[in-house]
Amino acid sequence: MNCIIHGAQVYEDGAFFKKDILIEDGRIASIAAELPLFPGVSVSPFDNCFVFPGFTDVHVHLREPGFSYKETIATGTAAAARGGYTSVCAMPNLNPVPDSAETLVPELHAIRRDARVHVYPYGSITAGERGEALSAMDELAPLVCAFSDDGVGVQSDELMEAAMVKAKSLGKRIVAHCEVNALLHSGCVHDGAFARSHGLPGISSESEWRMVARDLALARKTGCGYHVCHISTKESVALIRTAKRDGIDVSCETAPHYLTLCDEDLVDDGRFKMNPPLRAREDRDALLEGIWDGTVDIIATDHAPHSAEEKAGGLRGAKNGIVGLETAFPVLYTELVKPGVITLEKLIDLLHDAPMRIFGLGTPLAVGNPADLTVFDLCGKYAVDPAEFQTMGRATPFEGWRVNGRCLLTMVGGEAVWEEERKR
Repeated sequence: MNCIIHGAQVYEDGAFFKKDILIEDGRIASIAAELPLFPGVSVSPFDNCFVFPGFTDVHVHLREPGFSYKETIATGTAAAARGGYTSVCAMPNLNPVPDSAETLVPELHAIRRDARVHVYPYGSITAGERGEALSAMDELAPLVCAFSDDGVGVQSDELMEAAMVKAKSLGKRIVAHCEVNALLHSGCVHDGAFARSHGLPGISSESEWRMVARDLALARKTGCGYHVCHISTKESVALIRTAKRDGIDVSCETAPHYLTLCDEDLVDDGRFKMNPPLRAREDRDALLEGIWDGTVDIIATDHAPHSAEEKAGGLRGAKNGIVGLETAFPVLYTELVKPGVITLEKLIDLLHDAPMRIFGLGTPLAVGNPADLTVFDLCGKYAVDPAEFQTMGRATPFEGWRVNGRCLLTMVGGEAVWEEERKR
């Protein structure tokens, strides 16, 4: 597909400039203030729109193989494309768990067959994600983006230390779901005012930050690159801030729902059930402060689709997990950028530049690079409607929210993988 994206604001070197982009043979051939017409090259006008490098989500659940009734590589990556993502990292809580080169094969086959965007699988830290013995990390290392047991925390100090030593020797990061099982007490929401007023068992903040503290001590000891998944508590932010100041190789992510909601917003509906849970207002404020000062590096969605039946049990009975690929940018733009909480440039750093710096994934908008990009109209307001989603999941706390930021086009290697129908 040879074309010119004309008249949009283009993200270059951390700022926006009104420019044209020429795409030839899947790559960016030129970026200039005004490009001439070329024979055989179509022109796509995008006046008053914004061109971003394709976003990278380092934390998604694509559910295939093993749980294709919830999501597939095809539907999950279609959702990613509609959300402006060109690269996603797929978590390993699958069946089979990718704990060896052999058990990774079914996932790699599905990716090659059906993926619309770049998909980078994780390998598990432990065999079967059971927390008893290390996975075949040596044979997985060339095939995976990093190692994670997402969905469960590695409870054994000794096993996590061994994993960090091995990962460091392989040049890979440990990406940790931090949760102390002994502190969960069958909780279903944050251990706060809502839990007490509704008679629900609470999940303490300590169940998260206690393991963050342990892992930071192990990262200091081993020198392993360490990334913390979906942080949600003020204590986790403080611990990671101190660790960074001390020179520990640590990064972290949070998710859109932890930045825009808290337990005061809870409704007894499965679309508000996720792990970790929505925390208190002061935790949300600490996460925002962590974004401002650079403690929080990345915003990832933790896109986690389930069937309607699995999300039908309210806060007590529903499975943990919500979908997020198609709502992340519009929600963040509407709730954080438009009110001036953060700049648009900072949001693109959180969604693209930082994942590229930390994980080496993603493609800058630059001449010679593959045309992995997305185009958004930031003007029109619309309501989030799960019936329009590409994902098979429908559970989102943002249902009905009025947002700005509609994805008009996503390209991977110069080919359109999502295109919104527009009135000309």
